[in-house]
Amino acid sequence: MQLLFRKLFYGLLVLAGVVMLVFFLFQGFGDPARLVLGQTGDSATIRNIRNELALDQPRWKQFVFYLNDVSPVGIHSAEDIKSKQLKGIFIGTNPQVGVKIPYLRRSYQTKRNVSEMLWEALPQTIVLALVAMVIATVLGIFLGILAAVKQNTWWDGSAIFASVLGISVPSFFMGIVLAYIFGFVLSDYTGLQMTGSLFEVDPFKGTHLQLRNVILPAITLGIRPLAVIAQLTRSAMLDVLDQDFIRTAYAKGLNRRQVVFGHALRNALNPVITAITGWFAELLAGAFFVEYIFGWNGIGKLTVDALEKLDFPVVMGSVLMTATCFIIVNLLADLLYGIVDPRVKFR
Repeated sequence: MQLLFRKLFYGLLVLAGVVMLVFFLFQGFGDPARLVLGQTGDSATIRNIRNELALDQPRWKQFVFYLNDVSPVGIHSAEDIKSKQLKGIFIGTNPQVGVKIPYLRRSYQTKRNVSEMLWEALPQTIVLALVAMVIATVLGIFLGILAAVKQNTWWDGSAIFASVLGISVPSFFMGIVLAYIFGFVLSDYTGLQMTGSLFEVDPFKGTHLQLRNVILPAITLGIRPLAVIAQLTRSAMLDVLDQDFIRTAYAKGLNRRQVVFGHALRNALNPVITAITGWFAELLAGAFFVEYIFGWNGIGKLTVDALEKLDFPVVMGSVLMTATCFIIVNLLADLLYGIVDPRVKFR
């Protein structure tokens, strides 16, 4: 457990560094008051906006205010709690100390709470990443086992060639190719579309689920982790299959399937789990252009749209949420090691 708490502490340090980087990187671009009002705002209104956003304060004090907003523990006045619609448990009179949902400010363009916008988009990104990771994991492990068991055959050569090709081709290029071929040229046969989200709004049927829209972006997003998982599985399986306990298992009369899946695969899964969890966290962060290409309404598309409109609070909130998801996934991976391999102990 000490190792787990240590990793949690390091994760919090990383998150603190991300908060600092995000603030000083995006707060220095443009005048937020102008971005909120456009070029038509009068000087009095601009002064009010700058006062509301604490832009009339020194930069270090702006950072303290921002850190207080995004922190789950903060000090806020009763007026701030009401105006910012903070949700949590607060004690005291004025100011009040409380445990709250982090406040990620408001969008410059829509004036909506950034947290609400991100929570609406996050489920679609998670669904896309999960489907992509399931495809990559199942096919990657299968191809890796097949390549290891059929070493030095055309199965092995084909799996290695496909892995190298999958790693080499950029995801955005593969997305455009798949969208054009299966969503445009062959759309009458596949029933797939070039763009589409998990939920679509029909003027007559209302909002309805469209699971077929996840197929092309999930395959596009899963190609690179599939290739990496296949290569890692092949390499780990070849190492394990040469171990003494594998020969002992054969000597006991176990058949090849029992040895491969009951003994070799379980002992070869550690590096594969590292790849799976690492890639899942990366897919949550790296789905930006894939979502944008396929019109998938997740965090990636929301962030790209916000960058085009210079809506920096949305971009900042997206980076913080993605970093948090990355840290959580890596902590879960450490827990999973102990379940899959009893030799891994937390001290």
